[in-house]
Amino acid sequence: MGDVKVEKLLNNYKTLDEFKRFKEYGNQELSMLEDLQSNIVENNSESPFYGIYYGGSLIARMSLYKVDKKYDQYFDPQHDYLELWKLEVLPHYQGKGHGKKLVDFAKSFQLPIKTNPRINSHGFWEKMDFQKANYNMERDFGQNPLIWLPEGIMERTE
Repeated sequence: MGDVKVEKLLNNYKTLDEFKRFKEYGNQELSMLEDLQSNIVENNSESPFYGIYYGGSLIARMSLYKVDKKYDQYFDPQHDYLELWKLEVLPHYQGKGHGKKLVDFAKSFQLPIKTNPRINSHGFWEKMDFQKANYNMERDFGQNPLIWLPEGIMERTE
């Protein structure tokens, strides 16, 4: 895996076509197509999409949104944080550290991270040092968010 690196994905039709290779692209929970299409239409050059290329093809991807601390209901002290969404690695490339590489990239910003894991993915997130957030019915709306805390940040307990 030597020189594999995480890259910011471009908001363009080539990336849109590459997203269609992912088995979950049609799954509402994981679909990044609508997000990418709206960014293309709006000509938004600040892409929230990151990925790993191998041999010129996109093999792993995620969305990473920065959330302003005024909306933070998870961390103490209140803090800007990252919302990590839709992490996916193509089946042939799973188990080779590409998902970890994406998560480590997100952690490199040294901001707290919140994610909503898919079914059967809790083991992966636990290996990445994520923990279950204390469930708050009004805040979490039936989701079971996981959080990662950098040094000096704690989970809000109210």
